Amino acid sequence: MTTLRRWWADAPATTLLTLTAVIVYAITALQSGSLMDNLPGSSLGAAWVLYGPEVAQGGLDRLRALGAIFLHIDLGHVAINSFMLLLIGREIERFAGTALYSAAFFAGGIGASATVLWMAPYNPTAGASGALFALMVLLLGITRARGGDLRAPLALILVNVAYTFIAPSVSLWGHLGGLFAGLLMVLFFVHPRAAFRWAGVLGVLLLSCAAVLLV
Repeated sequence: MTTLRRWWADAPATTLLTLTAVIVYAITALQSGSLMDNLPGSSLGAAWVLYGPEVAQGGLDRLRALGAIFLHIDLGHVAINSFMLLLIGREIERFAGTALYSAAFFAGGIGASATVLWMAPYNPTAGASGALFALMVLLLGITRARGGDLRAPLALILVNVAYTFIAPSVSLWGHLGGLFAGLLMVLFFVHPRAAFRWAGVLGVLLLSCAAVLLV
């Protein structure tokens, strides 16, 4: 409990986003009765999984582009993404502040969802990986702005990009969409003027939402 309070004080948005993903996973696992194949048989999974034909119907199904960010397909999936979010998100939130960091997370996540809907609409997709790819790019930009060693964040991006092309089960377009959203944001994100930082992040967020609405 003390550790959770410390994380909450240090990085409240990162903590809340991670807890949301874990809670959503727990609900789907309870509904499906499975820890390792938790979306089939889950009403929440059926309602939130990102699937182009459903989103194209409009209405509340557009919210799948948001809900799918917190949906994960098994225990390993949510564990890896939650660990990476805690590790990367905390650093970015401490640099940028809670509000700007939160906007960047959703810009990356919804941008990834929009890319999937346009490029692979018939592939059901779930997970926070797209948002994480955007955050990895922002971490690289922050490290450069601080004058730090770029090898670790570059290696993190390259390993994950390579894994994207090797592993058949991951969402290629979700990962590439998040990466692209991060690239669009990064120069704004590290700009010394707050107005520029917010303009870049909100611009990508609005562009991502518009892309979802136009599906």
